[in-house]
Amino acid sequence: MSAPNVDKPNEGLVGQISNSVTNAANYVSETIQGKGAEASKEANKEQAKGNAGDTTLGGRASGALGAASDKLDQHKHETSSKANKEGI
Repeated sequence: MSAPNVDKPNEGLVGQISNSVTNAANYVSETIQGKGAEASKEANKEQAKGNAGDTTLGGRASGALGAASDKLDQHKHETSSKANKEGI
């Protein structure tokens, strides 16, 4: 998770541009990671429902735990992405 770079008052134009470029790159990276976590969450939800081939209780429980973990990752990346976008 990348925190946005905050412009310092005496940093100058070059520093501000550098921070904006870094924040933009971090925004794109976090957005992609968030989408990946969302896709993984959806796959794990299907496994938890027993729709992904592994219908054992252990497999379904694993899918449910994976979906919950992926949801947390998705939220973390989306929050970081939003913060970086606001820092551009």
